[in-house]
Amino acid sequence: MNKLKIFFCLPVIALITCCKEPKEQEASKRKQDSLASCEKNLPSRFGTIRDTANFAVNQATRDGMVLIPAGTFEMGASDQEGREDEYPKHQVRLNAFWMDATEVTNASFAKFVAATGYVTTAERKPNWEEMAKQLPPGTPKPPDSILVAASLVFYQPKTIYGLNDASQWWRWVKGASWKHPKGLNSNINGKDREPVVQVSWDDAMAYCKWVGKRLPTEAEWEYAARGGLKNGKYPWGNEDIETASPKANTWQGSFPVTNTVWDKFSGLARVKSFKPNAYGLYDMAGNVWEWCSDWYRPDYYKTLKGITSNPKGPGDSYDPMEPTIPKKVVRGGSFMCNASYCKGYRVTSRMKTSIDTGLEHTGFRCVADN
Repeated sequence: MNKLKIFFCLPVIALITCCKEPKEQEASKRKQDSLASCEKNLPSRFGTIRDTANFAVNQATRDGMVLIPAGTFEMGASDQEGREDEYPKHQVRLNAFWMDATEVTNASFAKFVAATGYVTTAERKPNWEEMAKQLPPGTPKPPDSILVAASLVFYQPKTIYGLNDASQWWRWVKGASWKHPKGLNSNINGKDREPVVQVSWDDAMAYCKWVGKRLPTEAEWEYAARGGLKNGKYPWGNEDIETASPKANTWQGSFPVTNTVWDKFSGLARVKSFKPNAYGLYDMAGNVWEWCSDWYRPDYYKTLKGITSNPKGPGDSYDPMEPTIPKKVVRGGSFMCNASYCKGYRVTSRMKTSIDTGLEHTGFRCVADN
């Protein structure tokens, strides 16, 4: 498939899945390539919900949430496994806040849609005028057969030719949405307790506003994921993910060709399928990537001095790979993460994606002020 065809056939994704070069490569090259190979100039599709107002929690919204205590922690990577945008490690002070114990489920999202009539990004026909604003001048309009409501669905190939071409395991599927995660022939019947996926940042924001909550800041997300542990690589500590018993829903085997399903899940897992971290939060590693409220800039950590209190991220987005496309941070990794390719389940791992993107392995959870 040529570059132009891929460009039009894929939806807007800044994150397809986090990438990692083989261990024998030099660290600097690995860090650079792991970022570069995740994005291929994919266009934005729709306008955004810009309101990110905070909401104080009340008794009604407290159900299903965990109170995260106030504290100070060192944010960012402290080992050699991080990508360049995970450094430097820096001190952050946070007020106490409430966080959903689990990722938002299909059942909860269905209540929101039933009450509001909300139509998600993936269910809408792409707006060419909006897309064109983020494309090189003179880019021709694609045929109407391409401009249809659709989303990216993971496809497990039998063979691949290297790990830098993600189009080998993603397919643009007409009709794929939160109700039909793999396309119109799929559904979420019997999957009420699985995390909702194929939701964009706009969709997550709309849900949060409806329930009177908000998306976590990136600092809140990492602090909560650590569960009070200092310098832990993962929400459970430093033990390798495939040592002893399964700890999270990730990929075992050779990604993306062979999954041994050692953790008993080949795709999404029901929330609470694995032990929570010390704060009582489930699936802070693996299962689905989770939207944060912060704009993405690769050098943001370098701008912070001393102890930063309750940071909300940079004032705008800038991705040098796609400077015209606004990006938000996603955290936590997914069921597709494997040590040979993606260690997004590390607590410091950060990726970014355009705000109108939904994917089969991307969801969210909410927070609220104490």
